[in-house]
Amino acid sequence: MVKFQPNALSHVRPLSDRLHRPYPASDLDDPDAMLLVYDAEDVPARIIPRADWSFARLEDDRVVADASHIYLASGFVPGKQYAVIYTTTGAPVVGLGLLTARDAVAFLRYGSVEAGNPCAADIHHAYAFGASQSGRYLRQFLYLGLNEDENERPVFDGLLVHIAGGKRGGDFNQRFGQPSSSLQPNMSNMFPFHDTLQTDPVTGRSDGLLARLAARKRLPKVFFTNSSAEYWRGDASLTHTNAEGTQDLAPSAPVRIYHYAGTQHGSGTWPLTDVNPLDGSRGRQVFNCVDYRPLLRAALVRLDRWSNGQEYPPPSRHPRLADGTGVPPEQLEKSFTALPGVGIPAHPPRVTAIDFGPEAAQGIATTLPPVVSKPYPNFVPAVDRDGNEVSGIRLPDLTVPLATYLGWNLRHPNMGAPDQMMPLMGATIPFPATQKEREARGDPRLSIAERYPGKTDYLAQVRRAAHTLVEEGHLLAEDLELVVRQASERYDLLAAGVPALAVED
Repeated sequence: MVKFQPNALSHVRPLSDRLHRPYPASDLDDPDAMLLVYDAEDVPARIIPRADWSFARLEDDRVVADASHIYLASGFVPGKQYAVIYTTTGAPVVGLGLLTARDAVAFLRYGSVEAGNPCAADIHHAYAFGASQSGRYLRQFLYLGLNEDENERPVFDGLLVHIAGGKRGGDFNQRFGQPSSSLQPNMSNMFPFHDTLQTDPVTGRSDGLLARLAARKRLPKVFFTNSSAEYWRGDASLTHTNAEGTQDLAPSAPVRIYHYAGTQHGSGTWPLTDVNPLDGSRGRQVFNCVDYRPLLRAALVRLDRWSNGQEYPPPSRHPRLADGTGVPPEQLEKSFTALPGVGIPAHPPRVTAIDFGPEAAQGIATTLPPVVSKPYPNFVPAVDRDGNEVSGIRLPDLTVPLATYLGWNLRHPNMGAPDQMMPLMGATIPFPATQKEREARGDPRLSIAERYPGKTDYLAQVRRAAHTLVEEGHLLAEDLELVVRQASERYDLLAAGVPALAVED
């Protein structure tokens, strides 16, 4: 099954996710092949009649049969999601990359000079870092219990798993896998989500992300760090709540979970823009500009010190049900619609229990399209009167704000589906510069001039907030001046009164 969501009208699509090598159709006239279209992830699919599409491409405006492409005469509508289900041949071996990392690192740690190891006796500790796709890879690596070599020695002492949310590899160890696949339905959003042993209320199966390693008492030190985008994507809260959505769950002793408040999937976009240079997609608002990289640098240092036995890291910090800082996304509708030009996603994504057939646990999908069951509860960070998140690790952007910073952004109307979220991108919604501007816009948020007497006072507050993060262990002292300098740049732009940044055309 191949899935895609076009951002512009097109008649031809490759049978692949992003730029992966296509899986060619084995029979161009296969009557059982299916093309499904979804208006949104949580809306049932419609089947496009087989006579309306073909395995083909355009060549000089001629339709030419092609096993690696699909052609739809009426065109693929921007914003809608499509899935092609068909028979292919020649499945490549998928999953060896998981063993490659294990064996390569184990060799560098434990291999001898005689065996050709250039690092023999030089490595005392080993760490792994993965962000987004490689973060999901590390969650799958841990789930499969691969953090010990064939001689039962530890591979990584610590792992920093970033912006993976509650997802696992899925396509990293799946027949006909394409690892960049993110559209639903797919196998990356399957139980278990939490690191400790839990019972799935849908299937009754008990499992945990670290269950295999815990059973062998081989747990490494692990940091799970996430942006706000993974919460609004529907899966991050499952890493610290039970699958029923009724209570918070504590992580294993060697695990910390940190939420970087008010951030998007990738660290801040600056200068401000609403156009993604990677694919040309546009947001309704300009993208989120909060730079969380200083927090990651501090996390790596803390992970190293913890693994070396020098000191414990700060406790987990994320939205919680118990104190009301984790809430259903629908509860925040009024907080965002009260802001001029800002709406809320019509279909906030949620992880849904999906049955791909009896061999799904082995990475083999035999039921396509899969049987969709009920969604798991999803919670997002609660916000204050400005629309900024109140939980997690908050940089001065959040504690001494110049704008509202979101982990989500609606699609630009020109891309279709304007009530749906852009994948992974957040938003910066600047405060009005002055009281006059605020009143003219009908903006409920205090203006920058009403909040701060001037730039000197503003930067003094930023410096105090950054110093607090240093004391808490979430920011390195050497990065404090960087945070202040970035705040100064943002103030110069936003306090001058940026014209309406919400996209209307």
